[in-house]
Amino acid sequence: MAPTAPTPRLAPEEREQLIVQKAIRYFAEYGFGASTRDLAKEIGVSQPLLYRYFPNKQALADRVFEEVYLSRWNPEWEEILADRKRPLADRLHQFYQQYSKVILQRDWIRIFIHAGLSREGINSRYLTRLRERIFNVVLAELRREFKVAEPTEQQYEDEIEFVWGLHAAIFYVGMRKSVYGLPVPQDIERLIDQKLQAFLTSAPSVLKNIRK
Repeated sequence: MAPTAPTPRLAPEEREQLIVQKAIRYFAEYGFGASTRDLAKEIGVSQPLLYRYFPNKQALADRVFEEVYLSRWNPEWEEILADRKRPLADRLHQFYQQYSKVILQRDWIRIFIHAGLSREGINSRYLTRLRERIFNVVLAELRREFKVAEPTEQQYEDEIEFVWGLHAAIFYVGMRKSVYGLPVPQDIERLIDQKLQAFLTSAPSVLKNIRK
């Protein structure tokens, strides 16, 4: 019988990435409540080795945030939404079809929910980025498309809620599947198109009613 080949040693960068990927799976399944000792055990490394790469659980959670949220953020999304050479409906279609493929993944949804419950700060950082880089651009393009005046402070907050309605409807598809374990439509692209059509059809009257 031939001797078993020794397990190859990983380079530090590879080991760190392996720890991060296992932490993503663990946080997605169980949340952020584990101690570093339990976390090290679950992802298959010693606690001293975990500390070599991440001095505490918050540092590991921050790295997970970068991996799951920041690294998957496409800076071209903002350019797509602001490209006035194309019809607004086409821009929104392209953005939400691409964006849905990112946010409807199981690890994305479940880590976001767990983080919100345990106040790890991931949600607030991400939602600030979403509001500044996506919602504000969408609103600017809607005002231009439907020829409505710039909003007052209160009107702006009402507009944000309107965009949230579209965004949350798409996000909730992922909630139904990855949190509740419920069936969702197979054709997600068609579902998103339907929600966008309803959003754009109602947008002129909603924006004008906000200003009454």
